[in-house]
Amino acid sequence: MTRFQNGSCLLSHTFFRSKKTPSTSPNAALLQGNLHIQQYRHFSNVARVTTKEEKEPLWKDSMDRLRNIGISAHIDSGKTTLTERILYYTGRIHEIHEVRGRDGVGAKMDSMDLEREKGITIQSAATYCTWSGYQVNIIDTPGHVDFTIEVERALRVLDGAILVLCSVGGVQSQSITVDRQMRRYEVPRLAFINKLDRMGADPWKVLNQASEKVVTAGIPIEMEALAAEKRRELVETVSEVDDKLADAFLTDEPISTSDLEEAIRRATVAKKFVPVFMGSAFKNKGVQPLLDGVLSYLPSPTEVVNYALDQTKDEEKVVLSGTPDGPLVALAFKLEEGRFGQLTYLRHDLLLIPRLVRMHSDEMEDIQEAHAGQIVAVFGVDCASGDTFTDGSVKYTMTSMNVPEPVMSLAIQPVSKDSGGQFSKALNRFQKEDPTFRVGLDPESGQTIISGMGELHLDIYVERIRREYKVDASVGKPRVNFRETITKRAEFDYLHKKQTGGQGQYGRVCGYIEPLPQRSTTKFEFDNMIVGQVIPSNFIPSIEKGFKEAANSGSLIGHPVENIRIALTDGAAHAVDSSELAFKLASIYAFRQCYDAAKPVILEPVMLVELKVPTEFQGTVAGDINKRKGVIVGNDQDGDDSILTVHVPLNNMFGYSTSLRSMTQGKGEFTMEYKEHSPVSQDVQMQLVNTYKACKAAE
Repeated sequence: MTRFQNGSCLLSHTFFRSKKTPSTSPNAALLQGNLHIQQYRHFSNVARVTTKEEKEPLWKDSMDRLRNIGISAHIDSGKTTLTERILYYTGRIHEIHEVRGRDGVGAKMDSMDLEREKGITIQSAATYCTWSGYQVNIIDTPGHVDFTIEVERALRVLDGAILVLCSVGGVQSQSITVDRQMRRYEVPRLAFINKLDRMGADPWKVLNQASEKVVTAGIPIEMEALAAEKRRELVETVSEVDDKLADAFLTDEPISTSDLEEAIRRATVAKKFVPVFMGSAFKNKGVQPLLDGVLSYLPSPTEVVNYALDQTKDEEKVVLSGTPDGPLVALAFKLEEGRFGQLTYLRHDLLLIPRLVRMHSDEMEDIQEAHAGQIVAVFGVDCASGDTFTDGSVKYTMTSMNVPEPVMSLAIQPVSKDSGGQFSKALNRFQKEDPTFRVGLDPESGQTIISGMGELHLDIYVERIRREYKVDASVGKPRVNFRETITKRAEFDYLHKKQTGGQGQYGRVCGYIEPLPQRSTTKFEFDNMIVGQVIPSNFIPSIEKGFKEAANSGSLIGHPVENIRIALTDGAAHAVDSSELAFKLASIYAFRQCYDAAKPVILEPVMLVELKVPTEFQGTVAGDINKRKGVIVGNDQDGDDSILTVHVPLNNMFGYSTSLRSMTQGKGEFTMEYKEHSPVSQDVQMQLVNTYKACKAAE
């Protein structure tokens, strides 16, 4: 087995997806299901040895009757409740429990105590079930934006998804974010409009309704005309994205139910159409038709095109066939530290491993084999999230998931010096499991700094350190991750010359720095525009390294400089005194020389905030947003509530939940997600610069 680093993220569970079963060892375990202390997704064949005549029919039937899906939504849309009902109606569980665990049990997929206490999903969880002879692998993901990486890495290995929408809240901010993520990974999806039973927040109990059965009946006479109208509307809509159905529709040919279903499936798999289902998971309505829709309209692994990058051909794209005859290619996408060691989630093919399991939330079922396209977990494989495994016959890597940058930080240290070992162990584990959780040292104070996606994200990890490692930690005031950038072009011409007793240092660099275009996908560009050999080519990498190092700390407040392009146009070298160190230092000093002339500014993270407050409190809440230097960009009405969409600097939002409760008598609620880094106002920049200078002077 060969492993290739793919330069993405670390997790505690690892997923692989692979293409072939290379080993004939009777003890070889094929990756199949959901989780091991490494979790994988397998992309190609089956584990047991079969004849050529047997292999294709067995493989094809198994793959066609497999669905790998994720369930994602805005927070509190009923996503985990829906998963609970799916597991109940498929016979995977035999009792239904509430998400918040008020009955002392809690939803099956929320296995962490913190999840049950807070009523939110913190980690994605994998499970599987059977419906109408099909195997359905499911990953339930968090809805809160602070844990968005869980959605990213799940979608990377899934073939289809269900986007849950709340019929009360409508399409909310995280709904749009999740939809964008599904588009990024080209995942076909169904939509499920949930909570149709709600006239408000009704505290119904689930257990008393667990015995309800599915009722199938004809369309009531008074609704037949409406049903016919809506069916024709559906046919028209699908005809716009499916040529075969359009031909029948335009020639007035009769369109059967099977014709329509096949057209819907073609359009959904092609990502041109999103079927919408309706119901109430909490009231056990509409769950079974949704499951039927998963089988009817979402793709099997054989209908999804997956690519690998061939490392022997300059990362040329290679289509993975997903057949038993292809080479093993498996992607590790999630890591998790369990009581038996590191668990890695994979989507895979065939690996020699000590133990192979598939996951049902936090429960493991040992299995002996798994075939292409399935999601499983393994123990005993040391790897990072995003690593690719092969059988050694090819040098392929899979592209990994998108990892957003952290937006805020906290200084943290253990209360007791004796607990330093456990404290370090906790940080190392969490950083490996969650690529959006970063750990570093403050270069000035030497304090440990943890960074993440928001207050809740970091609060959860501080609490987990206390609960899981018995370490009480003190934290400093939250601080945002500012950035610096430049606003105009500035020239540099710097000669670094130093002569000591022996060999001296000599390096001259000339060129300019300029801002990158807005919305640029890169944060730093270095362009060598020198013609000829005024600077020997072996010194160019040191020059680039020097500029990159200089950009790590801007002169305004010492934060990294982004969205900058360095153009090297000229320079000079000495036959004896020039060296890599000399040119690196010349680059650092050249950057500092021209930085002020480029008119630098400070960037701060701006958040997209969606507020839902009773209309009677709208004026008070809007006034408070203005005080926080927020900009109201949307104002809608939803019954007696006002829905405000605002852009607010993160630095002004600490402690906002307490303030909102106070302003709205506990009736207001809000969600917040990162939007972009934007320039601070001139007065804020002056204040930040003065504070930074004062701290430097006090050292």
